[in-house]
Amino acid sequence: MTTRAMYERTERLRAERVPFVVARVVLAERPTSAKPGDEALVFADGTIEGFVGGQCAQATVRAQGLSVLESGNSILLRIAPVPESTQVGKTVVHNPCLSGGTLEIFMEAVLPPPLVRVTGNSPITPALISVGTALGYLVEEINSDDFTGVDAVVVSAHGIDEEPTLIAALKANVPYVGLIASPKRGAAVVESLDVSDSMKSLLKTPAGLDIGARTPEEIALSVFAELIQRRRESTDQSPQTSMTIEVAIDPVCRMEVAAVDSSIHAEIDGKLWYFCCPGCKDRFASNPAIFLEV
Repeated sequence: MTTRAMYERTERLRAERVPFVVARVVLAERPTSAKPGDEALVFADGTIEGFVGGQCAQATVRAQGLSVLESGNSILLRIAPVPESTQVGKTVVHNPCLSGGTLEIFMEAVLPPPLVRVTGNSPITPALISVGTALGYLVEEINSDDFTGVDAVVVSAHGIDEEPTLIAALKANVPYVGLIASPKRGAAVVESLDVSDSMKSLLKTPAGLDIGARTPEEIALSVFAELIQRRRESTDQSPQTSMTIEVAIDPVCRMEVAAVDSSIHAEIDGKLWYFCCPGCKDRFASNPAIFLEV
């Protein structure tokens, strides 16, 4: 894939809100098939587009790419053919099947920005769009009751057709549903909603942190401050790590590989096995017993 083709591909993925990881070779010690500047994309199903090394290197990039996608944190991956000690600032992986040289690959998660839907004819609605956009959120006005993939819904409609939108958002399990209203009116709206008490308790009204906001822009800032606070708390309390990625051990070289359909695998003697490369798969298939001896 050429540099231009890679750029165009990533721009399309961003527009389509598809999460992916960019893997870029920054060091290649001979003998390696990859060169500095080679790039690949890793997707949530483990598929890889582009080139950052042969089958064995790709197996490591796939496993680490899925971990990066889960955590959202960038890493500098070092793949070495012989065991190496831990290195500060690097994720070091021993890949015994490499043909020779060491690779270092920078891996960066590209995640779609949080999607916030807003509605209402008050001055607060355009302020929400302006402030949210400046913070890097994707803020859109509500044009349907389909809230698939929406991170937050904020209603600021001065009592006009608020309930249907709030009910639809709550039933769609949108992580944050907020109503901009006075405490008294907000409580009345909550009580009027035709949803369960547990759902009612999820509606935040007045929306936003209590920072003494008065102007539309200040109110919008308070709402996004609350969104940021909740997202950070959620991440801190339930950190996503590579442990959430299902991994398997190649029975031949004992390397960790991602247990996904896009990895090299085979069903042998009624059990599914995963491998780092076709060579390990062929060796195991020819005589599984020798690799399963304790």
